[in-house]
Order: sequence, then C-alpha cells, then structure tokens
Amino acid sequence: MDIPYTSTPRPDTGLFNAKVGIWLFLASEVMLFGALFPSYILLRVGAAPGDWPHGLLNVWLGMTNTIVLIVSSITVVMAWASLKMKDFGKFRKYQSVTLLCALCFLGIKSYEYHDKFTHYEVQLNDGTTVQVKDDKGTSDVQLKSNGVLDGHILERDADKLVIHGEIVDKAAQAKVTHAWQASEIPEVEITVKKADIKYMENYGPWHNTYTAIYFTLTGLHALHVIGGSIVIFFIWGPLAGMWKTDPERYTNRVEVSGLFWHFVDLVWIFLFPVLYLL
Repeated sequence: MDIPYTSTPRPDTGLFNAKVGIWLFLASEVMLFGALFPSYILLRVGAAPGDWPHGLLNVWLGMTNTIVLIVSSITVVMAWASLKMKDFGKFRKYQSVTLLCALCFLGIKSYEYHDKFTHYEVQLNDGTTVQVKDDKGTSDVQLKSNGVLDGHILERDADKLVIHGEIVDKAAQAKVTHAWQASEIPEVEITVKKADIKYMENYGPWHNTYTAIYFTLTGLHALHVIGGSIVIFFIWGPLAGMWKTDPERYTNRVEVSGLFWHFVDLVWIFLFPVLYLL
C-alpha cells in the first residue's frame, strides 16, 4: 500500500504530507518558545534594580555561535538547491558543512556550560584581608563586607581554597596595596580560609534566576540542535539510497529537515541578544 502525497502536493493544501506535518510541528514549537521568552522578559523587568547580573556570558562566544548557525542555514539551502539541480555530490558537501557547524555550535556551548559549572562565587564573612600570590611576592587585597571572590578553584585543602580568578567588589573596585591597581590584575591566585567563607556556589542553574532561565532556554535549544543534526545526518548518510529509488521524495525530506533547521537558527538569533546583550 502506497501512502499518498509523499511526493506530490495535496489538493487541499498544495503541500505534500511531510511539509504539512513540519509546519504543524513548528507551530507547536513557536508556542513553546513563545511562552519561555515572555517569562524571561517578565522576570527581567520585575527584578529589583541592580539585582539582575551582567557580564556572566562571553559575548564573543555567543556571536561566534550566531555566525556558525547562520552559515549552517546557508549550507542547508544550498544542499536542497543542489538536489533540485540533480547534483547529489554537492548536496553531500553542503550538508557536511552543516553537520560540522552543528558540532562546532555544540562544542562552544559545552565550553560555556563547563565554565559555568567550574566558576564559583565566594562571599566572605566580613571584610577579611585575603592573600594575592604573584611572581613579585604576596600582597594584601582588602575587600569590603559585600566583596566577592569570583573564579576557578585550583586547590582544595582541609582548611583553605586556592582560587584563580578576579576580585570583584559590588560597591567599588577592590583596593590593592603595594601600588597595584585592580585593573592590572584581572587574573590572580587567592588563598581563602574555609572558616572565612560565608557562601560559595558555582554558576549552575540553581545559582540565581538568570542562570536558571539561561540554562533552560539554551539547554532546550541545544536539544533541538542535537535532534536536527541527527535527522540531517541520517538523511545525508544511511538514508541516501533513496536518492536512487525515489529522488523527489528524498528531496522533500531534505527540505523538511531544512525547515526545522531554519527554525532552530531563528530561535538562537532571538536568544543571543536577549541573553548575551541585554
């Protein structure tokens, strides 16, 4: 039994079955992300002045991922156009670039996630003086009571932590003695006694409202990238034999997977400015 309208358009919609299905599916996806984006906006607008964090994300990495996905959208279109021109070889090359872009995107995003889980905010009990180590010797850094140490933990001992990072003071720049300026030591090693630590937590989704919605939005988007990549890979590789038996249907499958990929790219184009720039 043959399934009708797999290659030819339906008389009622003018589209073949798979294309009708993908548009219905994308409509549900719009409703999903359409609920998450307003939630973020309400949380952002409702936050108390000065409480919403800034500078936690690397804008250049986000911009790189944006460019990577834009390039992948172009190669998806070129791959589909190559099949329309009966050039299967070019289709394979263009879709190879698409898959490489997807891997690149996921690699960069994994690096960003790893950085958040290994980066800590450490608050001290009071304005304790901690030690900064460098080649010149040891110097004191005076933190106010609301000062924060921010960085990666290098060593864990029974009674102390060695943190590699930068000194952050929410009220003012940290005062560095011995004629040092805070701007001149963006990266330092700081030894902190555990008894002096009031609070310590990495920047995972539990850290604050911002990181919670950041991981929710970008994590959901990453799952879509993984799912789209798997579909594109199977059409590109294991299912490529259909090009010889039913080229029109094979081309339609490539078009449908491309529509989903364009949606994934479009979502990121909204995510980048909302999360990284605002």
